[in-house]
Amino acid sequence: MDFNAYQQAAQKTDRVPSHGPSVERVDLIVPLLGLAGEAGELLSEYKKHLRDGNSHLLFRERIAEELGDLLWYIANVAEKSNLNLEDIARDNLRKTHERWGGASSASLIFDEKFGAHERLPRRFVVDLAEIEINGKAKIRASIDGEQIGDDLTDNADDPDGYRFHDVFHLAYVAVLGWSPVIRKLLKKKRKSDPQVDEVQDGGRAQVIDEGIAALVFEYAKGHRFLQGVTAVDYQLLRTIKGITSVLEVRERTMGDWQRAILVGFEVWREVLKNNGGRILVDQDARSLTYLNRASEQTQSRVVA
Repeated sequence: MDFNAYQQAAQKTDRVPSHGPSVERVDLIVPLLGLAGEAGELLSEYKKHLRDGNSHLLFRERIAEELGDLLWYIANVAEKSNLNLEDIARDNLRKTHERWGGASSASLIFDEKFGAHERLPRRFVVDLAEIEINGKAKIRASIDGEQIGDDLTDNADDPDGYRFHDVFHLAYVAVLGWSPVIRKLLKKKRKSDPQVDEVQDGGRAQVIDEGIAALVFEYAKGHRFLQGVTAVDYQLLRTIKGITSVLEVRERTMGDWQRAILVGFEVWREVLKNNGGRILVDQDARSLTYLNRASEQTQSRVVA
């Protein structure tokens, strides 16, 4: 039996059928309460199993019965909400596969059709080192001894390590093949295509890139900076997917974003602990690796 057939058959035993829209919507409230009640019954059966162990001989039968009751109420809510149970199941599988089904489009390179001068390097090392300017400590990023971007501080009253947030953008490059911020810093904007330059590499895209880094950082602060965390909150991932829906990175899944975030914070924690370091960005391996502390040359302090 398929889901649609079940949904239609289940309505024949509905004791509170729908009689059109109303303020109270009793026809919908009843199955919603039924879902809550049956979920409680399911937990009660498991409680008996924990208490009685193998003596609870009807455990599997009772679990099957409660799951069946839950399915009936789900079908009833779907019907009264003008939803199709088959579509709900299909969309759910799509959503769970997007988050947990592995990396998407591993061969997809957003800038592969452009010349080398407009492509993000497939593999490169970034040095992050603390310097001192006019008595103020800042973080400087460089590649092969050449500075990229501005010197950064935490921009906060209480130091929290955000001065190293370029690590997150590097993680987006490594795992997603995307970061308008890093593309700008490396002077790899795709100016040969004005539309791509404006939409994908322009100011709005860069703001979104920075906004995601800030949003995830605030989330991470409330979760021990993701130490020991293996899954990111679904609502956060959905928000990220929403605000990037107009950009090329929409091709990446929630699973890709989750990996980029977790890998980014894994390296960020090392960088914070060592107050800098060398980071390997490898798009081919879709990895970001903390190599070691920054070289002696990049660690030197500069007085301006």
